[in-house]
Amino acid sequence: MDEIITIYKEEKFKIEQFLKRLVNFFQDNPDLHKEPLPVVHSVKYRMKNEQHLADKVERKKALGVELTKDNLFEEITDLAGIRVLHLYSEQLKDIHNAIMQEVNNGDLVLYETPKAYTWDIDLKSFYEGLGIQTIVKPSYYTSVHYVVMPKKGSEIKCEIQVRTLYEEVWGEIDHSMNYPYECESLACKEQLKVLAQLTAAGTRLANSIVKSKGEYDMLKEKDEKYAI
Repeated sequence: MDEIITIYKEEKFKIEQFLKRLVNFFQDNPDLHKEPLPVVHSVKYRMKNEQHLADKVERKKALGVELTKDNLFEEITDLAGIRVLHLYSEQLKDIHNAIMQEVNNGDLVLYETPKAYTWDIDLKSFYEGLGIQTIVKPSYYTSVHYVVMPKKGSEIKCEIQVRTLYEEVWGEIDHSMNYPYECESLACKEQLKVLAQLTAAGTRLANSIVKSKGEYDMLKEKDEKYAI
């Protein structure tokens, strides 16, 4: 364990520099911040602290995965993490396209195929329509994950999680209850399921409001054109 922590400390500066580069990409990218409603609402980020790393190493060990200095950066890919938050589901298209454009340009490399996690069948169809591998989570967790590197073969990696603000509310509460160890309270589990359904309804309503406004503006423009 001491050797693994030491290796992490030695590489932490390089990983953090890559993290800052990605944060700037999401925070300053003009294509993701157009008025009146920017695609990216906010960005959260962190470096994994040493105690959380030690805990994760122990959990992997319990699952039969032995971590060493040689496989640390292959087995643990979220030493740096970014959470990109947006308001409604359709905005994911722009965020996904922005990330994939960086990949296609050679400015980023995918370490693994992007994955979406959800329990919602409608969202599953939406994610798959974007070409994102989708996994159904009975836990009601919803998020899209990317693991990227600055160049091919690099040990430096960063996990990007993309989700709506509604999904973030559920995720934060669930995380406080079930991480690193699952809550055994049946009442809490049932209430988290209800909260997941409420957040899904909120996301759907946000989508509907934006679509309704777009439809209204289009009809208004058409009426004004014919009036002239």
